[in-house]
Amino acid sequence: MDRRENKRRAEKVEAAEPRNKLPSPASLLPTDPALYSGPFPFYGRPSELGCFSLDAQRQYHGDAQALRYYSPPPTNDQGPHFDLRDGYPDRYQPRDEEVQEGLDHLLRWLLDHRGKLEGGPGWLAGAIVTWRGHLTKLLTTPYEQQEGWQLAASRFQGTLYLSEVETPAARAQRLARPPLLRELMYMGYKFEQYMCADKPGSFPDPSGEVNTNVAFCSVLRSRLGNHRLLFSGEVDCTDPRAPSTQPPACYVELKTSKEMHRPGHWRSFYRHKLLKWWAQSFLLGVPNVVAGFRNPEGFVCSLKTFPTMEMFEYVRNDRDGWNPSVCMNFCAAFLSFAQNTVVQDDPRLVHLFSWEPGSPVTVSKHRDAPYAFLPTWYVEAVTQDLPSAPKTPSPKD
Repeated sequence: MDRRENKRRAEKVEAAEPRNKLPSPASLLPTDPALYSGPFPFYGRPSELGCFSLDAQRQYHGDAQALRYYSPPPTNDQGPHFDLRDGYPDRYQPRDEEVQEGLDHLLRWLLDHRGKLEGGPGWLAGAIVTWRGHLTKLLTTPYEQQEGWQLAASRFQGTLYLSEVETPAARAQRLARPPLLRELMYMGYKFEQYMCADKPGSFPDPSGEVNTNVAFCSVLRSRLGNHRLLFSGEVDCTDPRAPSTQPPACYVELKTSKEMHRPGHWRSFYRHKLLKWWAQSFLLGVPNVVAGFRNPEGFVCSLKTFPTMEMFEYVRNDRDGWNPSVCMNFCAAFLSFAQNTVVQDDPRLVHLFSWEPGSPVTVSKHRDAPYAFLPTWYVEAVTQDLPSAPKTPSPKD
């Protein structure tokens, strides 16, 4: 790229910056895998603190009403033969992705439970609060070659909150999502409908609507190195026949992938898709991922269980494979970088961490809109030390 092109890009970026941007800290965090290949860092076994559900209208409920139960088909030689296109698009209610929820649902749970946390307010004051999906992106960053990310960070009453910001590229991609990709997304949710029942011991009912507003979320605590973590992640289902009924050990993650017949396809699957599956499930302590492999007509013809702790074995001897130590060491380094960068305690001050493949992580400082993400109802309730969240939190100001 020549100097003029660089200058043009810089001018474009400058023009796009919000007016309330503050002078930037000068530090950068490199992401090269070779820098993070040391021993695997300490990661505490994730412990479930509680859960919440979101209903068909995306309303919050502080209970497990949306939890579904793993109910796989009986094994036979013919395979499951699930039609993943069935019900599309007439029995499909996708979530409105224009609504940027930030950390709101997790904050609602936290407001209701922060007084009962083991270790009390002191534990939370030094912790990092975020979604599991944001941590997954950090874990996979050293190996990611396609998609960048932005994470907004604010410190409030000692706690560091991390919330993803949709990048302009991701937004453009979402708005221009081709019909085939929209259908593939539906097929992933449809697979869950074939594999899950509403009650233990009952059978799946794939005749209903697929509504992606509905979600069951587990809230967990763990520790990575010296970083205390409180995070939440969506859980597909619980297995009533799991060896341990203690969550998260009873949870199952469900995935779909296209059928593969060539060694090169499997190799690519292990290098890329399996890395994301591992990161997502390892963080939450989910022991198994059950994958449905679909044919070109959209039928699932085979199922395969991938135990989370065995996924690395598929790439252990692959020179171009991924290494769990690199993923976790980078994540720990990023959390240290964020903790040391975001020192001012102010819910309206945001440090925006931005990353694009092939570049280091950069930081910029902003105040208020558009990046401030801690809602007024949360800040006021914590400041006044109210015992619980308002019944219907108003949208972020």
